Amino acid sequence: MVMAQTLKLDEFLPYRLSIASNTVSDAVASAYRTLFGLRIPEWRLVAVLAEGGAMSQQALCGRTRMDKVTVSRAAIALAERGLIQRGANPDDQRSHLLTLSQQGWALYEQVAPKALEFERRIFETLSDAEREQLRAMLERIEAAAIALDRGVD
Repeated sequence: MVMAQTLKLDEFLPYRLSIASNTVSDAVASAYRTLFGLRIPEWRLVAVLAEGGAMSQQALCGRTRMDKVTVSRAAIALAERGLIQRGANPDDQRSHLLTLSQQGWALYEQVAPKALEFERRIFETLSDAEREQLRAMLERIEAAAIALDRGVD
């Protein structure tokens, strides 16, 4: 009889990556909620719309890796606050394009510097080279996970 390998959760890299991600997200979420009244999904939509311009909710799901319900709720909350606008989608009459309103842009211009400050503070113990190495490793991890999800070896 062959013994199965023992899984030690604290040494299991997918678990550690998730814990690190959740810890960073929780710290940032608390600050965004306190300072700007934003939840993380709402901030992600604001940031993606600021970077990419008008997008459908489906495109936002792809860009943010958030599910349809989360994107929809975030979009509704942002629309109710007057931070985004819905417009016709010339490519698909069944969907709308979301864009930042003037208020949304003003909020983005307040939050973006704070986001960069959080990033600096969280990663200040890493050298520039280590931060670049981390970015490269995260890209490789994401690519491997996407390939695995698609059934590619």
